[in-house]
Amino acid sequence: MVAAEARGGGQGPARPVARDTPDPKSAIRDQALAAGFDAVGFAPASLPDSARAGLQAFLADGMQGDMGWLERRADERGDPRTLWSGARSVVVLGVNYGPDGDPRDDQAKTEQGAVSVYARGRDYHDLVKKRLKVLGSWMAESFECEVKVFVDTAPVMEKPLAQAAGLGWQGKHTNLLSRRHGSWLFLGEIFTSLDLAPDAPETDHCGACRACLDACPTRAFPAPYRLDARRCISYLTIEHQGPIPREFRVPMGNRIYGCDDCLAACPWNKFAHAHEEPDFAPRAALDPPGLAALAALDDTDFRAAFSKSPIKRSGRDRFLRNVLIAIGNSGAPTLISTAEGLLGDASPLVRGMAVWALSRLLPPADFAALRAARMAGESDPEVLAEWTEGDHD
Repeated sequence: MVAAEARGGGQGPARPVARDTPDPKSAIRDQALAAGFDAVGFAPASLPDSARAGLQAFLADGMQGDMGWLERRADERGDPRTLWSGARSVVVLGVNYGPDGDPRDDQAKTEQGAVSVYARGRDYHDLVKKRLKVLGSWMAESFECEVKVFVDTAPVMEKPLAQAAGLGWQGKHTNLLSRRHGSWLFLGEIFTSLDLAPDAPETDHCGACRACLDACPTRAFPAPYRLDARRCISYLTIEHQGPIPREFRVPMGNRIYGCDDCLAACPWNKFAHAHEEPDFAPRAALDPPGLAALAALDDTDFRAAFSKSPIKRSGRDRFLRNVLIAIGNSGAPTLISTAEGLLGDASPLVRGMAVWALSRLLPPADFAALRAARMAGESDPEVLAEWTEGDHD
């Protein structure tokens, strides 16, 4: 959990603002915008029953996949005051990270990897947390209140709080949508002991549109407003621990970290604008994200290339798993030697995906000959399964 107290942190009663104090909401809003936030709203420190019910249904159906942390702290997620009983109000903040074009265009560059917009630069948690701390400290000093700040690694249901604060609404793809920023807002929260009048919640403006649902390459939405994470490319490439299930490998295309298809398809993005934040510019390793160069990274190189990046937490082996699937989908004979060079990698996960990539790139006879030459030296059952269940069989 990323949380920090700007002042105090106890669980005492709310501190009302003195009658002669200037309007705290206007002052907080102005200070937040000055600190670099692009959206500000105020919500009560509570969630509607519908938000808790939706979370429980999601978990009951097992749609969280490997994300056991969602279930372990479900009670805290469902009630902000369980996380901190002293909270009376929540200031919800947003930072625009809009791209300067349609990220789906990267899918045509088959010898490069497509990386989700949010993960191309520096880890946004660092920037958002720093700004939250600055604003929270100012609030604590200005209003003699207690505050705690959170980014999305804490057990906070950010999107329902953001909707309650008027920043946007949860679209049919379950992500937050804004009439000003489209799909592209990073969120953070300041819980405070101040009693602040909530803003009007935002209403749903999706109407009959299905653009986000129809854009999903793996049909991860069993119904509008419901996501089965187990089918989601973002989940599969980031959170999933083992080999990617076969049915999802071809639909992944060249997406090597995350997927923006449902976000980018939303018509509300016509009102969004590109960010101007240097920290969000693509890092050198992704400029451009050539598959051959990325596949050559050992663990030391990977850590250096993705220092202070969201990508680093996936680890080198899972990242190369994704890169090799993209190589297999590339149709590029020039990448055959890249995949073949990873057949002897120390990681079974990497070796298995190298086999799959070669089963896609090599003519059947060449793949059969390679299997005869290399399979006898393999002992891992999952890698052996890739040799025997390849696409040429």
